[in-house]
Amino acid sequence: MQVLSNDRAPANDVARGVTADNHTEPREIERGDLVTFCLIALLVITIGAVLYFAKAFFLPIIAAFVVGTMLSPAAGFLERHRIPRALSAVMIVSGLGAGVTFIVGLISAPVMEWTGRLPELIGLLKDKLHIFDRPLALWHQFQSMIGASDAFATAPFQMPKLEWVQPALEFLPPTFTEFLLFFATLILFIASWRDLRRALIMTFRDHDSRLRALRVINEIEEHLGSYLLTVTLINMGVGAATGFVCWATGMPNPAGLGAFAATLNYLPIIGPVAMFTILTVVGVVAFPSIGEGLIAPALFVALTFLEGHFITPTIIGRRLELNALAVFISLAFWTWLWGPMGAFLSSPLLIVSLILREHFIPSSEPQLP
Repeated sequence: MQVLSNDRAPANDVARGVTADNHTEPREIERGDLVTFCLIALLVITIGAVLYFAKAFFLPIIAAFVVGTMLSPAAGFLERHRIPRALSAVMIVSGLGAGVTFIVGLISAPVMEWTGRLPELIGLLKDKLHIFDRPLALWHQFQSMIGASDAFATAPFQMPKLEWVQPALEFLPPTFTEFLLFFATLILFIASWRDLRRALIMTFRDHDSRLRALRVINEIEEHLGSYLLTVTLINMGVGAATGFVCWATGMPNPAGLGAFAATLNYLPIIGPVAMFTILTVVGVVAFPSIGEGLIAPALFVALTFLEGHFITPTIIGRRLELNALAVFISLAFWTWLWGPMGAFLSSPLLIVSLILREHFIPSSEPQLP
């Protein structure tokens, strides 16, 4: 019996050791995971702070990289037709600048006209909104009946102050230096993209890593090029449909409103909401009754609903379809960080991050029921 007990003692000790190790090892792993998470969080915060405070440098550079990657398939197409890469870059950027100039020309004419008539338009809008005096009076009577404060009951209707206009105008346009840096970087990036990708791939030592980098770069280039092409075609269709709706309903300057709709539609969520607001204000001012002025905005809402829920998912397909919550969070972050240009870059940067996650952090967990 004593021998048996002595033989069992080491086994019990081993069992205790295994149990102790099993109890202590997860604590070490959890502590390491917490340290890793904190370091990654600090790295993300540091990068975000650098991108925010050095916006004047990083915004045109990163925008040129993203747009250049989108346009690189077009440069490759021209190069296959025996057009030098440098000349292709100049031609593509010149065509892009011409298109932007054309859109700005369509938009600037009505904007200048409406800006010159701003006092008159504000007076017309104020007169149209007097129809809400009766509902507001009923609301004040209801407040007095339930004992709420009637401090605003006798206050006359006033148009909202436009104190936000100057900060918004200071926030929107980039400087001439940023434009120059963007276009110069874009031309040089497209012209030297083939050499840059070769150098990037050759930085990895082993063959497997080079193949993975090549697959990642090819997939990013393919997806961003497809995204730009499909979104541009869809936005052109939205702009044409909006212009037709404005023409059919008698809205002023339907071509400019259509160009405005096509341009703003590059900004997810923000663009359609801003366009609906513009159509509402223009319709209320241009037509004798508010009901007539709301016809075009209502048709635009139906148009954007069809485009966002049926047309775009069908054309883009499952491969480029993005989660709505991820799109919204990315849009909010990049808009806060870099303004309207950040809103434009939010979806391409989200596509790049998803491709990188798919290749470098593959999901190997079993599917839960």
